[in-house]
This record gives sequence, structure tokens and C-alpha cells, in this order.
Amino acid sequence: MRRRHQLIALAVLPVLLAAGAGPAAGSGTEPAQDDVTELLDLTVTVDVGPVADEAGEAGGGLVGGLLGGTSGTIGLVGQAPATTCRVDADLYLPASASAEDPVPAILTTNGFGGSKDDQAGLGRAFAARGYAVLSYTGLGFPDSGCAIYLDDPAFDGRAASQLVDVLAGQKAAVTADGADHVVDVVALDAPGDPVVGMLGGSYGGQVQFAAAAVDDRLDALVPLITWNDLEFSLAPNSATQQGVPTAPGAQKVGWSTLFFGVGILSGLQQTGLREDTGECVGFRPEACRAKAQMDVAGYPDERTRELTEQVSVASYAEAVDVPTLLVQGQADTLFTLNEAVDTYETLRAQGTPVRMVWQSWGHSGGGTPAPGELDLSGGQIEDTYLGERIADWFAHWLKGDHDADLGPDFAWFRPWVDYDETGSAAPAYEGAGAYPAGGEQTLLLSGDGTLVGDAEDVVDGVQRWTNPGLGVPASYSETAALQGVAVPDGITPPFDAPGSFGAWTSPALAEPLEVVGVPRLRVTFDAPLVAATQHLGPAHQLQVFAKLYDVAPDGGKHLVHRLVAPARVGDVTQPVDLELPGIVHRLEAGHRLQVVLAATDAAYKNAYPVQPAGVRSSAGDAGAAALTLPVTSPLELERP
Repeated sequence: MRRRHQLIALAVLPVLLAAGAGPAAGSGTEPAQDDVTELLDLTVTVDVGPVADEAGEAGGGLVGGLLGGTSGTIGLVGQAPATTCRVDADLYLPASASAEDPVPAILTTNGFGGSKDDQAGLGRAFAARGYAVLSYTGLGFPDSGCAIYLDDPAFDGRAASQLVDVLAGQKAAVTADGADHVVDVVALDAPGDPVVGMLGGSYGGQVQFAAAAVDDRLDALVPLITWNDLEFSLAPNSATQQGVPTAPGAQKVGWSTLFFGVGILSGLQQTGLREDTGECVGFRPEACRAKAQMDVAGYPDERTRELTEQVSVASYAEAVDVPTLLVQGQADTLFTLNEAVDTYETLRAQGTPVRMVWQSWGHSGGGTPAPGELDLSGGQIEDTYLGERIADWFAHWLKGDHDADLGPDFAWFRPWVDYDETGSAAPAYEGAGAYPAGGEQTLLLSGDGTLVGDAEDVVDGVQRWTNPGLGVPASYSETAALQGVAVPDGITPPFDAPGSFGAWTSPALAEPLEVVGVPRLRVTFDAPLVAATQHLGPAHQLQVFAKLYDVAPDGGKHLVHRLVAPARVGDVTQPVDLELPGIVHRLEAGHRLQVVLAATDAAYKNAYPVQPAGVRSSAGDAGAAALTLPVTSPLELERP
């Protein structure tokens, strides 16, 4: 069974398939390492799906009513039935581990489309450092059975919980030659309760929350580049309005299509899976129904939103009380920094120990870490910034090493900082005691298309635009997933066609400006035609795409990581707050800020009706149109 699955996505989206790998950071001092014993191609049979439990518990965790379903059940949508699956796994052990000298454990699994092989280097590296590592292929990916359940706590969470049973010695794994193998070398907090953490990226990050929600035996989590709310990930709406229900977002066409393409390819590799799941090859039936619905409508309907809610930590975060090191990527148009912020703020508010790191890389642009940032191939752990953060996190929470440095509550990579790339990327990281890190600066949108710092500089006026209609895009930000890999950045710059956007540009900066966090934009639209038809439903509500450009003195424009904020406005007659994608970016002196509201974007499903719109600025109500920037340095504008 042990083989490397060569899906198309391996060449396109390496970061989706593995927790992450980077170049070696150089040779530094490493701790003494043990020899590693490998038990490969283990099979574990797991029971998954909705269950009834009078006690409301499974594996000791919260179950009953977890996702708003009926009391005593896991599950909200309920169309995917309970079933039995096989899980393909490898176990890596320190050679010195024994029942008399047990060690803590790490449970790890693959990103979307990958397999247990993606964690082989990681498994050996942490086993050599004194952990029992159980690496498994997630449900729906070869050679694990069943369909892709989207990291549903009822399915993927329960599967992970039963793998915790394996580490506890309560459940046997079957070896390649058919013999039962019972693990007896993992340290226990109590009978049946192993000392265990989880580590993984993307799809292998979200499953950690799903497991923690149904099993309170987990002691530490390290989810990388994963989602908070899958609806926001695949069909985001960045607009909120006081007293107005939030409208559904706009479908990310490229990302959602690739997501399902990889899943279907994975399903086709599994004999009999088509018969098990019907025409929905590879996925639970509700997922294919949701994809087809969004392809037609361009936005999620109520049933699709229920499914994404069920598989998102945003809907059950109160059940997650495990110390969590969140690692999110700056270069990521799939799971933006905003998602990590939402998870971080929720966990922190409820008292769950949490730290957050904004690394340089994510799902976009090939997923390559900066030198000395991260190498989960196992070649370097301590000599990379994130490798050391992860090792210390596990040392503290799993080994009880209270001398291990947990690091700042919030840390971010600064791409403008030069450092010795043969060593750790630590000099490029900055830290703070909490998120957000700095202060805020506000610029006002003036009617003449400028961004100004003083209300007295605002002039009356309207910036207007329209879309072509029929779903045709007039703006381009990226070719999702392929950008910077199969589609070169240099020949596909972002653009906005004349007449299809409104723009407001600041004076030149007198000093460099560092933006760290999530910018916000507040506007009131002037769109009488849309106002007259918006009651007909989401397809008739105004769509806009907000973005922030760095404009160089020569007029060259840079859209940071090609990030945009799609918005569907529930009521254009009311003020709208737009949350732009989180960024870490330094604008040099002489550069200008430009905020753009575009009518369309080629990476998304666009409006079919023609929607002429604009933003009105008034000197008498200057604060009604404003851009708020999270900054770690003062905002200094040149004066005319």
C-alpha cells in the first residue's frame, strides 16, 4: 500500500498536500536524537458518522448538540450515514521507548489530496526527538477508505479520536502481515488517556479542531494554514451591516473547482468508492450537491451554508479547549489571515491557551517557506523559526518542559527584513503580547478620488463605476492556485478595466509605513437601480471587490499577495463595513496607498445584472467613507 500518489495537484498545490517543507536552514546545534523504529502500513478500522449517545460524549469529548443538531447526536445536515472506514497509518517510535519508559505522542495527517507519506519526514524527526508519531491518511484519500467528509467532527473527528484510542493501547492496529499490534509505549495522563498532540496543515489542520471537539484527551494542537469558516473560504462575503442580515458571498471559482477536482481524482483511485457514494465520486453526497448549487447560483444557499457550518471550527469553537498554536500564511488567497484571527480571538476570549504566527507562505504562489522559516521534511527543526516554535510548543504541553519558550502571543514574518538566510528566519519575525500588534490610522475617502488625513480636506463628490453584466469580469487579481506556479506573475499583473471601479489614492508617504493586520473600509453606496431590485434576492444584491494597492512613484501598482475582499451588500441604502484581507506589508517613503472598489473579479462568480454604483463623499459627513489601517509605525503623508 505504501506509494506516493501522483495527483495533478502535487505539482500545482504542494502546500495543500503536506504540512509544509522548506529549504534547510543550515547546520546548528540539535538535541541528542534517538534511533527510530518504523511500523509501516498499519490498518485501523474506525466507526464514523452521526451517533446517538445519551451521555453526549465520545472519547470523553463534547458531542450532544455540538453543531445545533438534536440532543445526543453529532451532525447537522445528516445526509451522510454512519459507516465503517479503514485508515492507513504509519507509526514512528523512538527506539528506546518502552512500556517502562513511555513517551508522549503526536498524531498527524495530510493536507487535501495527500497521504500519510507526506508526514514521513516529520514522523521520523519527532520520533528521533522522543515522541511516538502516528501518521495517517485522512478519510477519502488513498489508501484510507470512505469518502471525503470535509473534516466533519462526526466523521473525521471521530476517526481521529479512535486513533487516539490506538495510541492509548485501547484499540489494536493491524500490521501489513495481518497481526494485531497494540501500542504500549505512549505515556498516559490516566488509563485510556494518552499524552498526545496533533500537527498538520490545511485539511490536516482543521481536523485537529474536529478531533478536539469530540475528544478531550488531546493536549496540544498545531494547525497550519487552515480555515475558520469554510463558507468564508470558498464563498466569502466581507461586508457587514448593522441590523441587516449578512448576504451569502461570492464563489471562488478557481479554488472550489480545484478542490473538487483533487477530491474526485482521489476518489477514482479507490476501488468501489463510486458505488459507495453514488455519482458524488470521492465526496459525501452533500458536498457535490453544494458544489453544483454554487456553480449555478454563484453563491451558497441555505443547505450549502449548513454544510460548511457543520465542518467549520467557527460553529463549535466553544468545544475546543486544547492549547493551540495557530500558524497562518500571508501568501494565501484560499485561507486568509482573517480566518486565523477569528479563531485566535474566539479561543482567547474563552480562555483557551493560544498563540498565533503569521508565516510568509501559504497556499498561493507555490507555498515555499522563506529560508530558515520551516522545514517539516525533518531535515531541520530547531534551526528554523517555526520548527523551533512547534518543538517548544510540544515540549511544554506534552513533555512538561516549562523552560520551553512558547514565544509571543502574536508573531509575524516581515518580508522586507534582510537576514542571514543560512540560519533561522527568527530575525525577520517580530512579536507582540497580543493581536492586534499596534495602533490604527484612518484615511478618509474624498469625492475627488483622494485619500486624505483630515476631514477638512474632504470634498463633495461621487466615484462611480459599473459592471459589464452577464457575469463577465472586468478586473483580474489572480488565477487561483496556479498563480506564480503554472501562471507566471510577471505576465499576469492585476488590472481593473476603466469604468469598472472606483479608486481613492493618498498623497505620497513621507516615511515608510508598516501595515500589520486587517484593514477596514466603511462606505455608503449610491446605487439606486440596485436599491430598487435588491429585494429579489442575492443575485440582485450589489457585488463589489475591495483591495488595497501599493503605488510606486513611477505609477507601478502592487496588490499585496493578490488579495481581494469580495462583498455582497444586503442593503445598499445603509452604511457598509468591509473587512479587507489581513496583510503584513511595508510601503516605502514616496509610495502611495490606493483603495479600490471594483465591480467584478475574474477569480469569483460575478453579478449577472448590470449594477451601476458609486460611493458618495461629503465634507459634512467625512467619517461616512473611511479606510482604517492597522499599523506598527506612524502614518506620515507628504503635504502639497
